[in-house]
Amino acid sequence: MSRTNVRATAPPPRPVRPELTREKGVVVGASVPALAPVVEQGSLADVPFVNAYEAPDAVAISRRNPDGTWRDITCAEFAAEVLTVAKGLIAHGLRPGDRLAIMSRTRYEWTLLDFAAWAAGLITVPVYPTSSPHQVGWILRDAGVRACAVEGVQEARTLSALRPDLPELEHLWQLTAMSGSESSAIGQISAAGHEIPDAAVTERRALLAPWRAATMIYTSGTTGEPKGCVITHGNLFAEVDNAIELLYPVFRSLTDEPASSLLFLPLAHVLGRVVALGCVRARVRLGHAPSIQTDDLLGDLAGFRPTFLFAIPYLLEKVFNTGRATAEKMGRAGSFDRAARVARKYGAAAEARQHGTATGPGLGLRAARTLYDPLVYRRIRAALGGKLQHIVCGGSPLGRRLGTFFEGAGVSIYEGYGLTETTAAATVTAPNAPRIGTVGWPLPGTEVRIAADGEILLRGPTVFGGYWDSGRGEVTPATDPDGWLATGDLGSLDEDGYLTITGRKKDLIITSGGKNVAPGPLEDALRAHPLISQCLVVGDNRPYLAALLTLDPDGLAHWQQVTDRRHVPVAELIADPELLRHLQRALDEANSLVSTAESIRAFRVLPRDFTEDAGHLTPSMKLRRAAVLRDLAAVVDELYEQE
Repeated sequence: MSRTNVRATAPPPRPVRPELTREKGVVVGASVPALAPVVEQGSLADVPFVNAYEAPDAVAISRRNPDGTWRDITCAEFAAEVLTVAKGLIAHGLRPGDRLAIMSRTRYEWTLLDFAAWAAGLITVPVYPTSSPHQVGWILRDAGVRACAVEGVQEARTLSALRPDLPELEHLWQLTAMSGSESSAIGQISAAGHEIPDAAVTERRALLAPWRAATMIYTSGTTGEPKGCVITHGNLFAEVDNAIELLYPVFRSLTDEPASSLLFLPLAHVLGRVVALGCVRARVRLGHAPSIQTDDLLGDLAGFRPTFLFAIPYLLEKVFNTGRATAEKMGRAGSFDRAARVARKYGAAAEARQHGTATGPGLGLRAARTLYDPLVYRRIRAALGGKLQHIVCGGSPLGRRLGTFFEGAGVSIYEGYGLTETTAAATVTAPNAPRIGTVGWPLPGTEVRIAADGEILLRGPTVFGGYWDSGRGEVTPATDPDGWLATGDLGSLDEDGYLTITGRKKDLIITSGGKNVAPGPLEDALRAHPLISQCLVVGDNRPYLAALLTLDPDGLAHWQQVTDRRHVPVAELIADPELLRHLQRALDEANSLVSTAESIRAFRVLPRDFTEDAGHLTPSMKLRRAAVLRDLAAVVDELYEQE
């Protein structure tokens, strides 16, 4: 499992183009051969120890100090800590195959416990710290968790209240030190293992194999109770190793600046987990940021200064909108808008050059970009730490507007698509072959197929074995006999094999006129507007489409300032004619992307945003459509009664 992290001296070769399958002249399938060899023995538990043997002095992880500075941890130091914690877990009586749950925000201890649990032969079960007590209880009971590490006092109280209903839960540890105590969970666990020999961990590691379960990740449960996806060490190796090879300039810097990434995605989500594993596997300096509040995150980015990020489109929208709002306050909105147009043209021209359909940005466009770089683009990059070169984006479509802007502003964008069931990314944009607005080609080793009804089917070594059936104590397969996983998502492949996501199968709206509409593209287009936080398109069995909108607090505060409405309460603002005109223009722009029959003809602004606490969002910020439609049925009815 040896892997080097030597800085490349030449650009990566052009990626292998996918092999296409056509039916009646239409592309319905695409596949790309694996770039990384299959791992046939061992497990993820070996990775820190291999790193320590091959590159003991290389930086593995940086930890944030209380004063905001960062302290480097070498591969040798990280492996030693993993070993110490693994011995502590063994000392607590945890046996091979036992489940250890981790309920915390993104922090160093999360990744440390992940590797230590594997080294002790355990299976980790991530839990969102924002989960309701019912969700936490369900996951821990269903997974049969024997030990749980939580971040702080609030999570500890939640678990303590649930313990009478969790007879299998024997150990509960708190990652942050309790009041009046200097000892945290890591210290407590490690202290118990002083008498355990190192050989005990070596023996536990020897029991593991690629086909063994590494983790049980529970789906967010947009409908019904969460289901446990059993993901093996082999699934994670296939995902991480092929992503490292494909995203060559991301994980192996092509400049003198060593590759580094600040992780702020939740580690309870499969993508955040894969990012952490990928960085450790590739020996890329990794940092953890527990808070995604704008000021906190920007401060961490400024201190850590990553060369690449994994992010959701919301972050990029926020950076762009904040940049424009700042320019407007300075009286330079016109200049910012001109710079944005230049960046989009430049990004589109650069993309066309890489596909051989144009010669690239011309002299005038290059000169304009040079002019605006110190005025606008450098400030955008500075907001992201100043050294950022690449962003891998997923979760929802980014769109060409933002994609071409960031490309033109000097940050390469790679979009991807995947599920928990596919161990994160199943498709991703390949370096030197971008097609902005799509989610790229199949990840090497993966096959994509479009079913007759437009559903995306996936097959490959990253596809999980199945869902955990606690009643039977076994894994229930989720693929068909040929290994294809039905995703529930709708999409299409273009003539070059690039995948575009068009919506969710279960979210299809069928109007009373019989028109089938996927609401996703309209909702994504509207959420990109600085005033809009969330959007839910409705219209099932109705004569036309309508939308429920919520307002973005930062965007609204800026609008109130520039329109001299700073002291007007939100309850009044949602009926303000000027605000409604702004939102109508956003709807008109979104409607221009679709046919008349698919356009939104009415909307209502809600006084409050959708939240996880209200049951309207999943922990990964996806809308629970059924819950929203149930709770706001009267509001939806009013939308159609007023016509």
